[in-house]
Amino acid sequence: MNNPLYSERELEYQLNDSDARFLVTLDLLLPRALKLRPTTKIETIIPCHINDYLPFPKKQLYPFVKRKMYRKVVPAPGVHLFLELIGQYPDDPVPIAARWEETAAILYTGGTTGAGKGAMLTHANICGVVQQFRAWFPDLKDGEDSLMGVYPIFHSAGYSVSQNLPIWAGWTSIMIPRPEPGIIIEMLKACRPGFLPGVPTIFVGLLNREVFRKMDLSYIKGFFAGAAPLAPETVRQLKELTGREIYDVYGLTENTAFATCTPWKGKAKPGTVGVPLPNTDLKIVDLETGTKELPAETAGEICIRGPQLMTGYYKNPEETKNALRDGWLYTGDIGFLDEDGHLTIVDRKKDMIVAAGFNIYPKEIDEVLFGHPRILEACAVGVSDEYRGETVKAFIVVKPGETLTEKEIIEYCRERLALYKVPRQIVFMDSLPKSAVGKILRRELRALDAKTG
Repeated sequence: MNNPLYSERELEYQLNDSDARFLVTLDLLLPRALKLRPTTKIETIIPCHINDYLPFPKKQLYPFVKRKMYRKVVPAPGVHLFLELIGQYPDDPVPIAARWEETAAILYTGGTTGAGKGAMLTHANICGVVQQFRAWFPDLKDGEDSLMGVYPIFHSAGYSVSQNLPIWAGWTSIMIPRPEPGIIIEMLKACRPGFLPGVPTIFVGLLNREVFRKMDLSYIKGFFAGAAPLAPETVRQLKELTGREIYDVYGLTENTAFATCTPWKGKAKPGTVGVPLPNTDLKIVDLETGTKELPAETAGEICIRGPQLMTGYYKNPEETKNALRDGWLYTGDIGFLDEDGHLTIVDRKKDMIVAAGFNIYPKEIDEVLFGHPRILEACAVGVSDEYRGETVKAFIVVKPGETLTEKEIIEYCRERLALYKVPRQIVFMDSLPKSAVGKILRRELRALDAKTG
């Protein structure tokens, strides 16, 4: 899966790195695909039309009514229309040639430390995680439930939940092409899904819309939150508004998206990401050597073991060796387990700020800032400081119609944080950089600070 919003340079890297020879794409993206072909190993391009499976007469009318969303494709050498291609062959079942242990997909990580790495996921990984997640909700009905496909399917969470889980369980997946609050609100009104997944910025954006706060959301059975930690204040507001539970999930591309989840209709602990999914083991190890397992309530690196674990990074044995050790995935995330086995994410190892010898976790500062009634979005990063080595810089988006000063924010943090954690620098922005699923990109803010000084 490739993110169509990527630059041509990024797409070229992934296509070459994965040794891809065939490219299936939307007709609107055909010009980009053709441009990429000479610099990649792509031999054949298969364009699809949005209206390919619309019923009559919508299928015939679509090219005239939605002209901006339709591009006529003329077959050419190496370019084959999807329906015309499969129409050449009978509809007989295809013999199953796949094997559990074989690689089924290569999903690329977000590339937070440079170019993304291709996680090799087997048929067993992909099918296993779907069964694990489906088993989490024993009283839901196959063929009856529905969810909002907010996570795009090129993202590991969307690949597993927006696409594979509904196929397995016969659920309806309502695909969202662009995860913006306005679009989600309109789709909620039209489709009334049973579940609404999202990342923190999506829920914050929805809660900031009066129309969402006044909607009848009684049809929603629960909310899924993942890809980034959800601030306790956001959880509180969402539950007060709807009365529904927020099911926090945690995982990485390397473990096919999911490792833990809030217990379904069980004991929920705000601030945690739940307990391990079936057949999944967790342990917390020391940050220095990664060999000493730590007791409950002690923060260290999170390690995961289970049937959803990738076999390695494609053509990258060195990174595979660093990530997979003795059957465990070393995640690079810092967290701790409590006495009941609930996992709390503290932060990423690489995001930790060391100021004057103190370890500071930006997530804690983010949560405090999100609790301010006039702040819409916030993100703290570590920046170079001549005296402290590093210091805390906060990037702030103020809610529409509100005003806020640097002094007010610092005073607010002083009342809620140890002095060494209080941001020393504040930057106001109109918006914060986000990934395709809406996750705030801390690395881009660090890069912006490095560029502007």
